[in-house]
Amino acid sequence: MQVKLVSGWSNPGGSTRHHIALTNLLNDNGIDCTFYGPHEWHMDKCKSAHINECKLTVHDTLISHFIQVPTTNVKKHILSCHETNLFPLDQIPTGGYDVIQYVSNSQREWHGINHPFKIIPPCVEKIEWISPRNNTAGVVGSIDEHKQTHKAIEMALSDGFDKVLLYGQITDLPYFEVHIQPLMGRVEIRNHEDNRASMYGSVEAVYHASKRETYGLVEAECKAAGVPFRGAQNNPEILTDEEILERWKTVLQ
Repeated sequence: MQVKLVSGWSNPGGSTRHHIALTNLLNDNGIDCTFYGPHEWHMDKCKSAHINECKLTVHDTLISHFIQVPTTNVKKHILSCHETNLFPLDQIPTGGYDVIQYVSNSQREWHGINHPFKIIPPCVEKIEWISPRNNTAGVVGSIDEHKQTHKAIEMALSDGFDKVLLYGQITDLPYFEVHIQPLMGRVEIRNHEDNRASMYGSVEAVYHASKRETYGLVEAECKAAGVPFRGAQNNPEILTDEEILERWKTVLQ
């Protein structure tokens, strides 16, 4: 079996981290998989190539994400869906997909379409965490209005933390200028951090105030490591890599 994973997004983000982990999981278990994306961030982290290099054949099993691939001439086509309003399935043709993979049942219910599906959550990196006891909290994720970063910061400061570290990219500059800049005296932007152990090891607790999460990867990582997680809760399903592999095999074969 040859699996080609084609995504419209391969820069830092929860979906990209999921697809990197999935690519590695499949290859480690004898299933040839290549992750194709338009950005370079993923390329040194798994078997990968630029999206322009992807050539599909009738022998390929295709996993597509955040992009409408103009072909049905493949062995099987699986849509890997990690979004809600950013990729609403009731507004795109889904007839070309054999099955849709959602990351949670709440996400599937949000889309509300009648189509074959499988719930397969992402791999959750397990780290060892020891509190740094530095009276510093963290907020992890994109800095924008949907994530409501300012509310997470305000919760942390209200709970008595002296400093808040923001681990994420600014994806909404007007929002940042209005809501985050006035708080910068006690807030430090660290941008995206690949090393999860280093990131979580720099804070005593993580705060979250997102309006909606399809899965809640940060929450899952915190709960798996024992990092205090406060704010909006999504209660994500955390599976072992072996359980995730078995679920993927049911949709790939």
